[in-house]
Amino acid sequence: MPSSDRAPAQAQVDQAIDWLVKLRFDTPSPATEQQFQQWLARHPLNAQAWQRVSNLSDELAGLPTELSRRTLDGTQRQRINRRDHLKLLAVLAVGGGLGWAMREPLGLPAMMADSSTGTGERRRLQGSDGSQIQLNTATAIDLRFSAEQRELTLLRGEVSLASNPGDNRPFRITTRVGALRTHDAQLLLRENDQGLLLAVRGGEATLFPSSASPRLVHAGEALQVSPSGQYQPAALHGDPWGWTDGVLSVQQMPLAEFCTELARYRPGLLRCAPEVAELKVSGTYQLGDTEQILQLLARSLPVRIDYRTRYWVSVGAA
Repeated sequence: MPSSDRAPAQAQVDQAIDWLVKLRFDTPSPATEQQFQQWLARHPLNAQAWQRVSNLSDELAGLPTELSRRTLDGTQRQRINRRDHLKLLAVLAVGGGLGWAMREPLGLPAMMADSSTGTGERRRLQGSDGSQIQLNTATAIDLRFSAEQRELTLLRGEVSLASNPGDNRPFRITTRVGALRTHDAQLLLRENDQGLLLAVRGGEATLFPSSASPRLVHAGEALQVSPSGQYQPAALHGDPWGWTDGVLSVQQMPLAEFCTELARYRPGLLRCAPEVAELKVSGTYQLGDTEQILQLLARSLPVRIDYRTRYWVSVGAA
């Protein structure tokens, strides 16, 4: 399992922001697109920086184009620096109702987290208390152990925790939508578009959502928690724990949703055409080779895989 802690340097993030502005808010010429592809291929961390920046680009796609363009055009005339440009994009995202009020632009503080993974990486950790922790792709956490309690903060992504019940200190988990407290739980937390997915496989945990009553969550339960703190049983099309064993395991998952899941483990862009979006995918796929997964899709479904480049892939009708 990959365990590299390397992350894009600030210069690479700044370059990715420049490309975001050129490609998302301007009309890029073929020459510009070619230069972008050359930059992506120049270094693996360039692609990783682009993945992080383009996640915000996807959120901004729902904003009125003219609003975004006018705002950014104004900043170009003022010759603001790239970091201010990034802050502006984050303001647009929050102003459009696309994020939490406490959200940090691109999760840059997460790049300085105690432990983190890049796109496609997964990592196993053992806490000083003996707890077992796994980080999924593009994840960042902080760990703080004191004489009174153990604490994990999910800054970004998805994490699984098997708390050591032999340690008498309570284990507190902090997320953007609320906190949890446990002693012996095996649980999984994943940030998603709807807020936070919480699944408990063993033991139990108490959920303290941001604006709702506490809820005791038992083994076998999976909840979707909204940014406002409301919760309901999660609607799942697969095994949320699959990635901890290195697989993507799904049952009757719409192809568009499957592509979104797979894109989490690949640098660059992976798009699904509307005409094949509702095709159903079932099976267990090895996350160590996402290219093979795409080829399996082409053999099992009436779809074709088009590579504009290795970082720009579309799934369409055969």
